[in-house]
Parts: sequence; structure tokens; C-alpha cells
Amino acid sequence: MTTTLPTTVVPRATEWLVSLAADLDGSLVLPGDPRWDAVRAAWQVAVDQQPAAVALVGSARDVVTVVRAARAAGLRVAAQSTGHNAGPLGDLSDTVLVRTGLLRDVTVDPVARTARVEAGAEWGDVTVAAGRHGLAALAGSSRDVGVAGYTLGGGLSWLARSHGLAANSVVALEVVTAGGRLIRVDATHDPDLFWALRGGGGSFGVVTALELRLFPIREVHAGILFFPVERAAEVLQAWREWLPGVPETVTSVGRILRFPPLPDLPPHLSGRSYVVVEAACQLDAEEADALLAPLRALGPSLDTFGPTPVTELGLLHMDPDGPVPAHGDGMLLDDLDEGAIAAFTGASAAAGPALLSLELRHLGGAVRRVDLAGGAVSAIDAGFALFAVGITPTPEASAAVRGAVRSVRSAMAPWSTGGCYLNFAEVARSGDELFGAATHDRLRAVKAAYDPADVIRSNHPVRPARGE
Repeated sequence: MTTTLPTTVVPRATEWLVSLAADLDGSLVLPGDPRWDAVRAAWQVAVDQQPAAVALVGSARDVVTVVRAARAAGLRVAAQSTGHNAGPLGDLSDTVLVRTGLLRDVTVDPVARTARVEAGAEWGDVTVAAGRHGLAALAGSSRDVGVAGYTLGGGLSWLARSHGLAANSVVALEVVTAGGRLIRVDATHDPDLFWALRGGGGSFGVVTALELRLFPIREVHAGILFFPVERAAEVLQAWREWLPGVPETVTSVGRILRFPPLPDLPPHLSGRSYVVVEAACQLDAEEADALLAPLRALGPSLDTFGPTPVTELGLLHMDPDGPVPAHGDGMLLDDLDEGAIAAFTGASAAAGPALLSLELRHLGGAVRRVDLAGGAVSAIDAGFALFAVGITPTPEASAAVRGAVRSVRSAMAPWSTGGCYLNFAEVARSGDELFGAATHDRLRAVKAAYDPADVIRSNHPVRPARGE
């Protein structure tokens, strides 16, 4: 489709922009276009993205065209599907933002138990398509999270403790390199690039499609136990004591939630605060009920556990249905003793309504076991992943939320591993903190081999290694 540039923009557009706009199946949007504010916005709407241009790509060929043109013009390229974790991207004034949302095809091979997923697909697209064949993907906790960004960052699903990180389920990727070549990478074709993209983030090329392994799971026993927030220390301590006895087929979260009084929320949530335990159990009803009995003995105010199609797991975490202004950040913890639970609940109480959610995700199991055939991040060496987030509709709210998130991180520092899971890192982090020094060094070598000029950028950049 040929894009007509607005008359207010054309005189200021360079020759390459005019040429590029005429050569796309999708479209190119520049500042001044009536669509500008809509197309540049991330899902995380508190992030004010101001790129040089936005390419709404309609094909892998478009991505090739954009990368080549941007490189020739001395500009950089950043790919984005939904923009859930857009904050660390920073200044985009020298960057063409490649929005992949038009590329949403999902093709399932039920015999091979794989799915080819285009880069703009969201997890809801994949879970529904796979579910028709009785199969499950290692999907994110929200249906509208982009498959590509989530998977390149590792991917913690409700099936993680039994099946590992989503990055380990990647069979192959279709990638446009910084040199403008469309290639298919797998274990035998460009294996270094294949390794880097599985957990190392999006710094190494623009992914246009992923081929993912699927699993024969139709239904789980899942739900939430709600308790008054005043019982947070008691409930979370009981949850912590319950965890050593759960099998790897159970993934759970301990969480403190403070819902704002919004009319769109159900009455039992609007303006209410809870401590909750969420879990997905790959067990039959009888086994799950027996396992949950100690938690139910605490007397929850509401118990939603029951048989749940895997296609509905995207609702379990109660994430917002659409874009919101928010700020969050996370960290990895070694373990939780009584002191950690006290620090966690104390930090939540101090933050009050500034934090919508303060959660602890139980890791271990397959999440902690290194996959020798895996990628840059094939496991997470931690017992728990912490994430804190609040809604930031005003500058005052933003300041309060940011301060609360910092306070939580400070309070939990004694139990920190010193690392952070990539997809929970919503502020800038060093590569050593995200990947460990040895893996970061290898990632920098791969970056230097495939993108020495650092054309491709991501929210957590890996810089090319420089020769000494």
C-alpha cells in the first residue's frame, strides 16, 4: 500500500523517507500525520515515544525495506509489537519504530505440535489457535502481551515450573538482520544468533516470526484464593510454608492487590484490597483439592479454583484489558524466610494505594534447571521473581509509584540474587545484572558479529563488543 505523506511533512522529509513510504505493503507514519499519536503509543502509555518515524509493516519484506533504508539514512531500528515494557527504550529520535501489529498470523501444526507465529501476534491469538487442537503454548499471564517480546526475554508462563521458560520452546525464528537480510535461524543455521535471541532480547535482529513447540494440555485446575489484605503476613507465610510440598506441575503466585475504585471493575474488586494466592495446577480435581487444602483451611473470602481451559489462563492474573499508564519494576530473590515476608508486607503497607500489585512468583522446577540446548537465558537461578507496579495517571501519581517501587526494592535487597528477570526489568539495567557477566560477554560478541554498527536496538540493549 502506498502512503501519501501529509503536505505539512513532505517538505521536511528526507528523500529516503519519501521513497520508503512508497515501497511498503504497510505504511510509514511521520510526525504531523493525524495518526501519529496513535501509532507511536506503547501499551505502557506513560512512556512518551517520539521516534523519527513509525513503520506499520505489512510483511517481512517491509521489515527488510525499512532496515535497509534506515541504515542507509544513518538511523536505527527498534521493533515493537505491543510495547508492554517500553520504558527502558529511551530516546527514539534517531530511530524508526517498526510496529509489527499487522503481522498476526498463527499457523498450528497439530501433528508436529508446533505453531508458526508472526511477530505481531499476541498470546490470545496463539492460545486460541493451539487450543482448537488440544495444545498449549507457554503463554504469558495476559492475553494481550506480545508473543515476540515476551519470548525473546525468556517468558514465564503458568506452565513454567514443569515446562521451563518459553524461550526454550522456540524451534526456529525468522529474522531480518541489521544488514537487511531475511534469514531463518535454528539450532543448525546461524546457531549463535539462535542462541542469543532465546532470552537475550531483541538487540540482534528484527524477528518477523517464531516457530514454537506446543504441549498436549487442554485443561488445568486453576484459580485464586482471596483474603483480606490485613492478613497478608499470615497468608503469605502459610503460602511459603506450603510451597516445598507442591510438585513441579504447580505454578503459583503470592500477591497483594489494592484495586482503585473504578466502575469497570467487578464490585468485589473495585476499591477493595486483598492478599491472594493464584495457582495453575496440572492435576485432576481430586489431587488439586487435596493439595490446596492447607491454604483453604485459612478461610479465604473468595475461592475461584476449578477446572480451567488453558485458553482461559490469560485471565487468571487479572491484568488490565487494555493500555494503561503505569510504572513497575522487579527483582529476583533467593528465598523467602520470615524476615523476607515481613519486609514484603511491610513495604506493601508503607506503599499503600500507590501500588496496584506487589507479587512474588514461585520459580524453581524446570525454570531453574539449565537447558543445555537452550539459549542465552534457558533458566533463572532464583527461588522467586518479585514485581511491583502502580498506575500513573498524573505526575503526582507517577512520583508516588516510582518512590514506592524503589522502596520495595530497597526493603527486599537483603534477599536479592543481584539479578533481574529481563521481562520484569522496566528500568534500565546493566547487561551483567540481566544476564550474568559470562553470558553478557558472549551476547556482545554475537551482537558484534551480526550488528557491529548497533543499528538494531531494544529496550534492554546489548552493545557490540569492541576489539581491543
